[in-house]
Amino acid sequence: MILVGKAVLSDDIKDHFFVCDLEKCKGACCVEGDAGAPLEDEEIEILEKAYPAIEPYLSEEGKAAIKKQGVWVYDQEGEKGTPTIGDNRECAYALYDEKGILKCGMEQAYLDGKTNFKKPISCHLYPIRVKKYDDFDALNYDRWEICNPACSLGKKLGVPIYKFLKEPLIRKYGEAWYEELVREIEGEKL
Repeated sequence: MILVGKAVLSDDIKDHFFVCDLEKCKGACCVEGDAGAPLEDEEIEILEKAYPAIEPYLSEEGKAAIKKQGVWVYDQEGEKGTPTIGDNRECAYALYDEKGILKCGMEQAYLDGKTNFKKPISCHLYPIRVKKYDDFDALNYDRWEICNPACSLGKKLGVPIYKFLKEPLIRKYGEAWYEELVREIEGEKL
């Protein structure tokens, strides 16, 4: 267990390797599961404001799902998240590229400079899942069979989870926090 600020991280984030391999998984995390992407409270207003800039990037099915369900929804557990197409199929914000790989419409709008919102932090941090408690956040590695190619690629390239997720960890907790995390992990190796 690693403690940095008010975050408790599983040792898995330093001990396991991960690099997304979209050519192999085809973005399955955007379609598998029983709900859309979890959203934090502060992301709701941001997403509502950014939606007009994101909408042109979405599939017709995604637009229809959002028109029917809303820009965000409560899932079966009462948590806020993105709507899905049909009966819990792909995220309404997902779109297929010419290779049949699922991409994020939010992220495509961001990359084109149409919005400042890249995507939900829950997506950006994957395969880490954050569980909020009153006094701390617990960060755990979420093992999922569909990510086996990412584990293999990460191991081949020698990229531990905490390094693969540098950008989203800084986005969530800040640069100083990430530097402390690296010192905690890499100091153990000395």
